Amino acid sequence: MIRISVWGRALSDSYLKQMTQLGADCLDFNSGTAFPGMKEQGYPDLDELLRIKKRVRSWGLDMNRVTLPDITEKFMKDQPGGEQELENTCHALRVFGEAGIPIARQRFAGDVFPDLMTRYRAVHRGGYLSRGESLALTEKRSETPTLEELETWWSRFCDVYRQLVPIAEEYDVKLAIHPSDTPNADTPLGCLGFHRVIDAFPSKNVGYLYCIGTRAEVGGSALVLDEINNYGRKGRIFMCHFRNVRGSLATAQAFEETLLDDGDMNMFKILLELRRIGFDGCLNPDHIQPIEGDSPGVSLGLAYSIGYIKALLAALAALP
Repeated sequence: MIRISVWGRALSDSYLKQMTQLGADCLDFNSGTAFPGMKEQGYPDLDELLRIKKRVRSWGLDMNRVTLPDITEKFMKDQPGGEQELENTCHALRVFGEAGIPIARQRFAGDVFPDLMTRYRAVHRGGYLSRGESLALTEKRSETPTLEELETWWSRFCDVYRQLVPIAEEYDVKLAIHPSDTPNADTPLGCLGFHRVIDAFPSKNVGYLYCIGTRAEVGGSALVLDEINNYGRKGRIFMCHFRNVRGSLATAQAFEETLLDDGDMNMFKILLELRRIGFDGCLNPDHIQPIEGDSPGVSLGLAYSIGYIKALLAALAALP
């Protein structure tokens, strides 16, 4: 069954109550330091993690996805302290496995080329603002890594996954990698590099946190539908970031994020394709735009997004 996950950034009773009332099902944790123990010792404290999980469950919510401690440039460039990062993330995955967390994401430094893009605030209907990025507007583009440098990055990535995958298999945790965002050409986890992950690690526990918005930034809905079909029939889409965009690097050398109904993609068609390939994970409406009337602790954009997805799921269930 497809469910809805939201961010677990705030764990106050008010927030958990609000998410339950809106109809969310699960929480996702997007920071490598989200849990007690991570900042102090480099990995989460199991007892504290279990207490958090129990509290989340008391509101009828599940913990869907967590983020492992970051792999920074220290490890990726073989600097002092890098091996400790690998040790910490392996220890963290064991702790999450013992706690019964189903999905874990690992972040890697160097998977994007941030200096290529000119960033701006895009204005949409009624004046709501969103993230916009343009390659075309960038006059002086920085040098991107050479093939040799990209292969070195990939070698270090594989060093990490060779340690993580056996742990994921032992505890039956799904390792979900997110695509490079911004998805410029030759980013390590872009159109070609994203494929390499499951080619190199054919374990059923290795797959994708498939970000619909990020992949649409490359080539729109046609690319998204093709990739869902490709990765989905292999059983490698573990969850989705569910968001819409206007434009793409292919069509405009730029893109702008939008509310779910306000971009180029028909999100119901995306959902139909997910159903066709048997997807049964969570949809997370990430990158929520602020809307007039928002206040601390209250995101109207999030409430709108949850309601929109629930309506799509109801329409999907009504189909034969």
